Amino acid sequence: MQIARFLAVFLLLTSTIFAQIARPVPAVSHVLIVSIDGARPDLLMRAQMPNVRKLMQRASFSLWARTIPEAITLPSHTSMVTGVSIAAHGIDWNNDQPADKRIAVKVPTLFQLAKQANLSTMLVAGKSKFITLSENGVDWAAVPDAGKKFADAEVAQRAAAIITEHKPDVMFVHFPDNDSAGHGHGWGSPTEIKALEAADVALGVVLDALDQAKLTDSTLVILSADHGGTGKNHGKNDVRSRHIPWIAAAPGVKADYDLTQITGLEIDTQDTFATACWVLGIELPEHCEGKPIEQIFTEPATRPARTE
Repeated sequence: MQIARFLAVFLLLTSTIFAQIARPVPAVSHVLIVSIDGARPDLLMRAQMPNVRKLMQRASFSLWARTIPEAITLPSHTSMVTGVSIAAHGIDWNNDQPADKRIAVKVPTLFQLAKQANLSTMLVAGKSKFITLSENGVDWAAVPDAGKKFADAEVAQRAAAIITEHKPDVMFVHFPDNDSAGHGHGWGSPTEIKALEAADVALGVVLDALDQAKLTDSTLVILSADHGGTGKNHGKNDVRSRHIPWIAAAPGVKADYDLTQITGLEIDTQDTFATACWVLGIELPEHCEGKPIEQIFTEPATRPARTE
């Protein structure tokens, strides 16, 4: 019995050590992905968003990143957290599905892979359809009931509470209100700009919670979006719908660095998944279509191998 206990403790300790060795940037042990629904990059720059600006000052970023061609909320976010297109993950709908009719994501999500690596996970989203992503691999989830919505401020409060109390290793936060303003009043309208500014306030609450939990110095923060928009909608293969911001800040990241300076570098939403896995030391699945954006770091790092 004592030998068995010794072996169990030994295996636990060695697996933890190996996980730390596998991380390419030792200082980074947490990931926070924040998505502002419908945040078109040029409008992000028009709005008064001091928290976004402050984040960019310590970040590497591109305002020319791309979501999937379909550019709709649930499929796009699923690609963001699985690293694959709709054809691979199978989430091609964008509404609430009854539990008995909901189809599971066909490939592992970032949350499921994190759990396999003994990492804790959190998902807080403003739209009820995110139940599809929160059902497996998420330790702490806050998603509204079917047909309901959390406003950005409530999303921020719920996320901040979980961060403060539990300090998850992998965190995902979704702010919905900007998308509602775009659909209701038009992308680029004064109402939508105000919604972006309110999202910035909510972002500040989450980043403050990260700081109070003493996680800022160990966290890769990726701020992005699922799509942009034009008129009162967002459409397939429309350039104004497809371009999204991609802002990455962490210890060791090139500060105030525009990634479009790198010739040939294209950033897709699938790269968010790949970059998160990479910094956490999670092996990339063979089916992953995304790539780690290693160029954000000032020093070269080692990429974990793909799994077969």
